[in-house]
Amino acid sequence: MGITRQTKQVKTLIGIFDDNKKAISVVELVKLLELQMNKTTVYRILDKLKDDGIIHSFIGKSGLKWYAKCHNCSHDTHNDVHPHFQCKTCGAVECLSVSFTLPSIKNYKIDSASLFIQGQCSSCTQ
Repeated sequence: MGITRQTKQVKTLIGIFDDNKKAISVVELVKLLELQMNKTTVYRILDKLKDDGIIHSFIGKSGLKWYAKCHNCSHDTHNDVHPHFQCKTCGAVECLSVSFTLPSIKNYKIDSASLFIQGQCSSCTQ
């Protein structure tokens, strides 16, 4: 299922991801948009953007869901297989442009995988 209409709310959410280089938590998105749309609408649009290959999600510290903009993904295929990093000092979360290869496991078909790394970002270590 893809986005069929580019409503004002859809454009608003896409704009947030276009302007942001770092990942954004669902809690932060809901709070940021609370005057423009309700929580259910935010979740519904996020699901559609994810289905369309515009954004991807991952689970971070404490089970919190984060979203980030996809690169070269489509409705059919997500190519964003990369690690995500959260700084334990400032809390920033970002996609790392480091590639890794998923191992093949006999008798298993892997559809997705996630690698979440915690530590200190370059700003906090200086």
